[in-house]
Amino acid sequence: MSMVFDEFGRPFVILREQQAKARIKGKEAQKSNILAARSISKLLRTSLGPKGMDKILVSQDGDVTVTNDGATILSKMEVEHQVAKLLVELSCSQDDEIGDGTTGVVVLAGALLEQAEKLMDKGIHPVRIAEGFELACEFANKHLESIADTVEFSRDNTEPLVTTAMTTLSSKIINENKRRMAEIAVDAVLGVADLERSDVNFDMIRMEGKPGGSLEDTELVKGIVIDKDFSHPQMPKRVEDAKMCILTCPFEPPKPKTKHKLDITSREAYEQLYEQEQKYFTDMVKKVKDSGANLVICQWGFDDEANHLLLQNELPAVRWVGGVEIEHIAIATGGRIVARFEDLTAEKLGRASLVREVAFGTSNERMLVIEGCVNSNAVTVLIRGGNQMIVEEAKRSLHDAMCVVRNLIKSNRVVYGGGSAEASCSLAIGGHADTIEGTDQYAIRAFADALEDVPLALAENAGLSPIEEVAAIKARQVKEKNPNIGLGVDRERKDGNSACDMKTLGVFETLIGKQQQLQLATQVVKMILKIDDVILMGSYQ
Repeated sequence: MSMVFDEFGRPFVILREQQAKARIKGKEAQKSNILAARSISKLLRTSLGPKGMDKILVSQDGDVTVTNDGATILSKMEVEHQVAKLLVELSCSQDDEIGDGTTGVVVLAGALLEQAEKLMDKGIHPVRIAEGFELACEFANKHLESIADTVEFSRDNTEPLVTTAMTTLSSKIINENKRRMAEIAVDAVLGVADLERSDVNFDMIRMEGKPGGSLEDTELVKGIVIDKDFSHPQMPKRVEDAKMCILTCPFEPPKPKTKHKLDITSREAYEQLYEQEQKYFTDMVKKVKDSGANLVICQWGFDDEANHLLLQNELPAVRWVGGVEIEHIAIATGGRIVARFEDLTAEKLGRASLVREVAFGTSNERMLVIEGCVNSNAVTVLIRGGNQMIVEEAKRSLHDAMCVVRNLIKSNRVVYGGGSAEASCSLAIGGHADTIEGTDQYAIRAFADALEDVPLALAENAGLSPIEEVAAIKARQVKEKNPNIGLGVDRERKDGNSACDMKTLGVFETLIGKQQQLQLATQVVKMILKIDDVILMGSYQ
């Protein structure tokens, strides 16, 4: 700060740039980063588990989203803090890789950072803490493999897949219909799965939502559903044995690429122009008819003239079909996307046994259903709901369930839910810590304490006494030597607590999903602990 005088002798004070004070380093930076990350974790903590609360998110445009999906909440939040953004990316990574457990991974990361802060207050160096967490995570993954069970399933026996999908849907808004929704998710995934190669092509699964009706009306269509109707109300509503030409060129005369001016000075000139335009339309329709097509699907629109000609020639047509839908239709029907009418041949037509228009309720809402496609792998889930928010949340929930089913097809090993896996790992790591010498022992034990935060949050969100419930789970696991004892939040309380065997309840999740949670959370915490300086642009002194 310095004082100077202007030309009239008036004093004024010059302050240093305010941004320059924003730089923090050392222990202060580490504490600040941990605080920012934990604030994100606390936000999601109440959304964990089957009794978790939902969040309502309002965008700048006033769009409302109601969800308890961790990745959705964080992606729609405008997080500005640099380290808090790491947790947003952490949740998105879990969503991209596994599809489920997006809330749990952030809660676990927050718990690890809380334990790390306590160890730093004791004087342990952050690098030693990070290394201890890494060792503990490695041991936890090995322990999870030792307590995991293998579930056998086939196309005839899908019950294990349905049970796993139901566990995922328990914490979603559609949990009232979780059995039906789980069956739809399993049927959709098995419809496109190659069990011999343990591969699932998610591109072949479409999800379409239509507000109206109830969640019970949600159905799986063996084919493609698009949110369009036939271009003319007098066109037939059913086309059997459909041979469709899939066009990305417009049904209209070509437009000159340069600026032009055309003067019509006589009636003959006007009629000649009109005839020329009609010839373009009739040639286009003739090329379509000559190819043998009886249905036109066009990416672009066409005017009333073309629409009328198509109706006269008994060619039902669909216009303004989006690029993604066009690709899906081409894949499902075995057709080729045609960019010019000159290239249209019978070999490039897509084939389906039936194309029908479906109306909903008393409104003019209509959709097209393409069934009996040549490539029978394509499926569509048509989701119904009371309003757009429920439809969107049902889409997200079903996507999570499908991801879990896909993971189980890739690797059929499972661990049990209700916090049992975390409690078992916590006990095993706590015992392992006693065999380690040096400061790593403290970090490994802190990792065990952090794992208890997941069952604690589950009990807290269910309105139970967290400490009593977790103590009961750990006591029974040690007493009965059963790592499957977890928190049965939907069960009647016995002996003053809700601890019960998750295997008998049928609550389990995939092993690779749980291992991924531990690894991602540990890696992010390790990265945050190693940051000791935050330098903002223009603020370095």
